[in-house]
Amino acid sequence: MTDAAAAPAAPASGPLAGLRVLDFSRILAGPTCTQLLGDMGADVVKVERPGLGDDTRAWGPPFVESPEGPTRESAYYLSANRNKRSLTLDIASEEGRATALELAKHADVFIQNFKTGDMARRGLGYDDIAKVNPNIVYCSISGYGQTGPNKDKSGYDLMAQGFGGVMSLTGPVEGPPMKVGVGIADVMCGMYATVAVLAALRHRDATGEGQHIDLSLVDSQIAWMINEGANYMLSGEVPQRRGNGHPNIVPYGVFPCSDGHVIVAVGNDSQFRRFCELLGAPELADDDRFATNPARLANRDALNPALEALTAKWTKGALRAEMEAKAVPVGPIQDVGEVFNSDQVQARGMRVSVPHPAAASGSVDLIGNPINFSKTPVTYRRHPPMCGEHSAEILSDWLKKG
Repeated sequence: MTDAAAAPAAPASGPLAGLRVLDFSRILAGPTCTQLLGDMGADVVKVERPGLGDDTRAWGPPFVESPEGPTRESAYYLSANRNKRSLTLDIASEEGRATALELAKHADVFIQNFKTGDMARRGLGYDDIAKVNPNIVYCSISGYGQTGPNKDKSGYDLMAQGFGGVMSLTGPVEGPPMKVGVGIADVMCGMYATVAVLAALRHRDATGEGQHIDLSLVDSQIAWMINEGANYMLSGEVPQRRGNGHPNIVPYGVFPCSDGHVIVAVGNDSQFRRFCELLGAPELADDDRFATNPARLANRDALNPALEALTAKWTKGALRAEMEAKAVPVGPIQDVGEVFNSDQVQARGMRVSVPHPAAASGSVDLIGNPINFSKTPVTYRRHPPMCGEHSAEILSDWLKKG
């Protein structure tokens, strides 16, 4: 256990300053949660396997480039692990288990995403941790949850998207099922975990009671089916893929222009009328088939081609300018480079630079936290740690060892 040289971190501040989080999670769901807690000031200790660490460290390229060449710090790993300190610990050994239990005595939150039952078999399940720290908030994240017929199955984001229904709704109308382009089931599970942890902490602070939180990727993915899930339960009709179309609003989607595409999102009948007028086709708004949103939904296959033929005569810039002038919702379709180089990203602080001791440039760029507090802003105090970078520091800080 050795500490790499790095500049001292800024003192913790924010609404969660003073909160201690013991983080046994890896990949994306758990780390998303603990990064959010860290951004808000919590002291997050990321516990990793000696020599290997979080699996995502190897999920590249790209990797951080050091003066000697590529490191094991992948962009994927960097995306969800800032504001943490790394401790390497072999929890399969008796010594490692004993150290984990000692650390748990000093923690407010314990997060893990091992397969159901794995931590209990190691003597680090909720019941084990609650014996040494009864008021701890213990959060278990798994593929399918701690109960149910699938509880012992492994779960990854792609499997959760498939089981939970979103893949059946994503992709071209006539094409195959498609996953969302990023690991949204993992990310949303991390968001739900953050909400749950903060709620459980409030209960603990009010009553002194800790508790166990059971979250699964699949449950979280099902929960954010939102309107499509409710549509099915109300109507009994299984929703189908509509490409970029909306199940309840028309016109809503991607429309062609002479030099690309724009997003059109018409939310009410008055917007639709203004849209038809600026396209030079006011008669569409007077047509009984299209005059109201329910009528447009029933006749989308007739309406959309007519609108597409009209928008295709415009350039992207000209159509967007005219629609914005007429208060008809419109937007661009940007690639990732355009997003992060936009003036909006700069104005909102959504691209941040964090010093990193292994980077040849001296720093790495990360996606900013979208939360803006008026009194207790998020901070970027620590770079995503290298494996075991803070082992000695943590044992000294939390356990007074060394």
